Amino acid sequence: MAETDLYLPLKTFLEGAGYVVKGEVNDCDLVGVKDGDPPVVIVCELKLAFNLELVMQGVKRAAFCDEVWLAARASKTSRGREHDARFRNLCRRLGFGAIAVSEAGEVSVIVAPFAATPRRDAKRRSRLLDEHKRRVGDPQVGGGRGKPIMTAYRQDCIVCATALLAGPQSPKQLKTVVLRAPSILQSNVYGWFTRVSRGIYGLTEVGRAAVQPPQE
Repeated sequence: MAETDLYLPLKTFLEGAGYVVKGEVNDCDLVGVKDGDPPVVIVCELKLAFNLELVMQGVKRAAFCDEVWLAARASKTSRGREHDARFRNLCRRLGFGAIAVSEAGEVSVIVAPFAATPRRDAKRRSRLLDEHKRRVGDPQVGGGRGKPIMTAYRQDCIVCATALLAGPQSPKQLKTVVLRAPSILQSNVYGWFTRVSRGIYGLTEVGRAAVQPPQE
């Protein structure tokens, strides 16, 4: 079992509680948002075992969300950390929830978060909410490591590049499909775009390869 195998059971569990769940949002394995004023934001970090690193990740996330959940694979014996009263008490003292996921995908709540975590980093919370809102669907499985993340920005770049497959266009034309197209073309983070004439942009070979289906 990999960390990514924990993601879908957790996503299903939290969606059942009314959250819109997306993976790998601003370095968080899983982010759930429930509508409200203000919206409720939860972060769940995933590991194959309950350990200190998982707790430290939770401490870091607590500054900009309402609830922190720590999730790990359920141990096959009674010696697992989730059965240790000291670990459960630590979670309670921190206000964190703890969830175990079995090999069969069954989700068990070990500790429920007892109270909302105080918000201290309003800017990071705002960036987290903005990325969650902008991202179309849930293209990224939470818990992955070392792979490119399908961020909302990358999704917008793909839309711009796909539109340019039909031929060069101006930023104003592309703005009708992606509102931030002008800044995307100017920044050219992935090297996909090139100015073919004044105010007109086309695709580089790298950009064309990124969005054009490979030919048989």
